[in-house]
Amino acid sequence: MNEIRTINRRDFLKFGLAAGTGLALGFHIPAQASESTATTATANATFSPNAFLYINADNTVTVISKHLEMGQGAYTGLATIVAEELDAAWGQVKVVGAPADHKRYNNLFWGPAQGTGGSTAIANSWMQLRQAGAAARSMLVSAAAEQWKVPAAEITVQDGKVSHGDQSTTFGELIEAANKQAVPAEPKLKDPAQFRLIGKKLPRKDTNGKVNGTAQFTQDVQLPDMLTAVVKHPPLFGATVKSVDDTVARKIAGVEDVITIPSGVAVVAQDFWTAKKARDVLEIEWDDSKAFKLSTDDIFNQFSELLNGKGAVARDDGDAVAELEKAEQVITADYRFPYLAHAAMEPLNCVIHYRGDEAEVWNGEQMHTLDQAMVAGVFGLQPEKVTINMLYAGGSFGRRANTKSDYLVETAHIAKALKKQVPVKLVWTREDDMQAGWYRPANMHRLSATLDEDGMPKAWQHQLVGQSIIKGTPFEPAMIKNGVDHTSVEGANNLPYQIPNLYVDTRSPEFGIPVQWWRSVGSTHTAYSTETFIDELATKAGKDPVEYRLALLKDHPRHAAVLKLAAEKANWGSDVAEGKGRGVAVHESFKSYVAMVADVSVDGNSFKVDKVVIAVDCGVAVNPDIVKAQMEGGMGFGLAMILNSEITLDKGRVVQSNYHDYLVTRMSDMPDVEVHIVPSAEAPTGVGEPATPVIAPAVANALAAATGKRFYNLPVRQV
Repeated sequence: MNEIRTINRRDFLKFGLAAGTGLALGFHIPAQASESTATTATANATFSPNAFLYINADNTVTVISKHLEMGQGAYTGLATIVAEELDAAWGQVKVVGAPADHKRYNNLFWGPAQGTGGSTAIANSWMQLRQAGAAARSMLVSAAAEQWKVPAAEITVQDGKVSHGDQSTTFGELIEAANKQAVPAEPKLKDPAQFRLIGKKLPRKDTNGKVNGTAQFTQDVQLPDMLTAVVKHPPLFGATVKSVDDTVARKIAGVEDVITIPSGVAVVAQDFWTAKKARDVLEIEWDDSKAFKLSTDDIFNQFSELLNGKGAVARDDGDAVAELEKAEQVITADYRFPYLAHAAMEPLNCVIHYRGDEAEVWNGEQMHTLDQAMVAGVFGLQPEKVTINMLYAGGSFGRRANTKSDYLVETAHIAKALKKQVPVKLVWTREDDMQAGWYRPANMHRLSATLDEDGMPKAWQHQLVGQSIIKGTPFEPAMIKNGVDHTSVEGANNLPYQIPNLYVDTRSPEFGIPVQWWRSVGSTHTAYSTETFIDELATKAGKDPVEYRLALLKDHPRHAAVLKLAAEKANWGSDVAEGKGRGVAVHESFKSYVAMVADVSVDGNSFKVDKVVIAVDCGVAVNPDIVKAQMEGGMGFGLAMILNSEITLDKGRVVQSNYHDYLVTRMSDMPDVEVHIVPSAEAPTGVGEPATPVIAPAVANALAAATGKRFYNLPVRQV
């Protein structure tokens, strides 16, 4: 019952979902199921009223997920929404991954594009899947009412059974009759007070497969005649292949080919280890005439110079610049944030079978529509000729949503160049994943403020510099306005604090280092600078950091509510022992509100985070246990920002190569964690990312409370 698999287009035809029941950009179910759909569904003993679920004669309910499951719980949350409105028993529900088809499965927040990211899986599917489940339930009830000759209003549905008095039947026994019913245009939805599954802790749908080994990741894919490829990437970004001596590599038994592709040199072999051994003996001369050759300090020196110039204006309330110029005292702080790798447990991998007139992809697929188009472009095919099988991903944190579909395009080039059309599995090693790009951009910030006679901020200026994630990508027209990349300034330009004069600008220098979104994107750096700076202002004013923030959040009740809850649960204001410190931070990202209180211990130059109390407002908590898990995991992921993680460059070469020198949060680093969810009737928002940016400033503020020092550069390895 917990099996999760992906169905391709050919399978979809069997379920009757491809003929006449298409969804356009939003959710739409035709007023009447077409004859061809009903006939196909009946022939296959399947009831498929819409593109998001089908019911078999054995009474199993299969939910079709348009979103990738990469550990965040999307499959479980999406299935819960459908099962709730359908009144299915949780044990009868399975989940399969949808194929790439943006006409049916577009992300409603993204327009005509299918993909997973921005903490949107539950948020954009909420009403869509409620309607899908409710429509199916209505049709099953109508079918039973017809058979029993009773009013539909008298029929009840619970745990997968349809009942009226002493009569009862299962979904599976009703599918033939249900296929003959009209699909309701506006199915009636439950009153939230009637929810039986939403808001409850339910077992995850991916757990069993991951425990017993049946869950399929890309690395598990084994196809007849499949070959494995690895790529030697240039040691400098922007370098290209000048010449290759593959004489020794080709002599290794099992090596099939050595292929130069735009991003480097690929070795194709019968298995991974053979391919890797052959790659290690390649002799490649690189043309680095146009390569990026700056070191980390060179980059930040250039950033520092750029901060002195004018940037593109992201927000301008009042006249902050004038207020700062005439102020007798200005508090200023410069912040420095390094490049960061995604460092997911599963390195990048992909399988493509190119058949000449079509191609098939197996991938932990995060950006269906873009990847489908990019792969099709390599082969000279129309996108619909590329079938994508969405498998599990062992983490991503944004990396698999690459704006250039980089590793899929690599696989496509290799498959196209092979003399025989067989499946090719590309595998990146951990070192490839760490050193070949793509990173959270490095950033520098300068914050300046002046206080009024009550110690409250009168003027606030926030200047940022960092590479644009969006420039030069298909997303540029929608996400860059007047020179401002929204992802660069989010968390800064929507600062919630009530400050009469507030100015934000940004600079986006172009460097040869490939960058992309990283879990919580711009908030990874803006939350740190804004929340440590507001804390510094509170200290300057001699005010309690929580009360100071609350006074500035009068127009933002959801920020204030999570801040109050976290402070209450952490016993804010109680005595803290010598050598310890307590700090707070609050931030909104992806329309979810998170506050954290961190307790730290300081011992000489070292410190440890002892406890973190988290409060979150994410609207309706579809599965509170998953919400808590994402708060804990997102906090742990973000903790690495302040403890250890950074990517540095030495004359253009990435220094770090694996987990031994790119340090992520270890189990020994994890504090005790409490998570408290604000009860809410608002529509669900995201939980995958919003915890990540809040922990680092909370810890930094706790360190400041313990040591009296402020920390402007990340990571903070010593105090």
